[in-house]
Amino acid sequence: MTGQLRDLERVERRALTALRCIDATTRAPIDDPLIVSAPGARLVRNRTGLYVVGSWTRLATHETAFDQPPAAPPIGSESLTLDVRDPSGRYLSRRVTVALPRDPSPARAGQADSLFRPVDVEMFPGASAPVSANWVELRVSVRETASGDTLGGALIRVVAEARVLARGLTDWRGEAFVPVAGVPVTTWSADPAAVIVTEIPATLECYFDAAAGTRTPAPSVRAGLAPAQTPLPDPQALEIARAGLPQSMTPVVLAAGRSLAVAVAIAVP
Repeated sequence: MTGQLRDLERVERRALTALRCIDATTRAPIDDPLIVSAPGARLVRNRTGLYVVGSWTRLATHETAFDQPPAAPPIGSESLTLDVRDPSGRYLSRRVTVALPRDPSPARAGQADSLFRPVDVEMFPGASAPVSANWVELRVSVRETASGDTLGGALIRVVAEARVLARGLTDWRGEAFVPVAGVPVTTWSADPAAVIVTEIPATLECYFDAAAGTRTPAPSVRAGLAPAQTPLPDPQALEIARAGLPQSMTPVVLAAGRSLAVAVAIAVP
């Protein structure tokens, strides 16, 4: 006698996207649990460490659509802003904006906006993050030129020969730890008088958005009094807007294993 199977209970879930948090220096996935949240969204961390967005109020009709996603809203027309925090303090808090809905076509699974590809979220190290051998240990202090206020949430870029070697963010104290990996111990010199060199020239770029960052008076920093709201910058948004932001350019010389401390002043209107 052939038994009959009965569907007693069915649980179906549709994922809208997934975030993969990675170390900004090594590009390695971060295994330690982080806190990822967004208003109106339900997130779950799965066994592989991805933060899966299962639902969002702006895309409520997608929750029960499995065979064919709804035609509206169009792909990439909505923006979901998520906050990412590290309870251990190893990485700085940040925001990330993801365009939704993602492209659900299996034929385009290799595209950056595909539903089948997680969104990589770079997490920038805090002051206590470890340093590996031969990394450049760059520590940057950012202040406002006139007032001396510390600038939190500023974007730091290390650029050499039009290539970005590293990025970082300042914390509420205006301090940034920017490790630069991959600087060779020796390299070929462009100077005909020298065959090899152990240092490379670079530019330390700093950008600050007053609307997204924080300003803290120096006496409050010395007293350890953090502002009511600590910085929660979106590095991608700062990258896009950087040409129009208050900024500072400082020449630096990099060498493998070297530690540098740089003070930067930015005039903020």
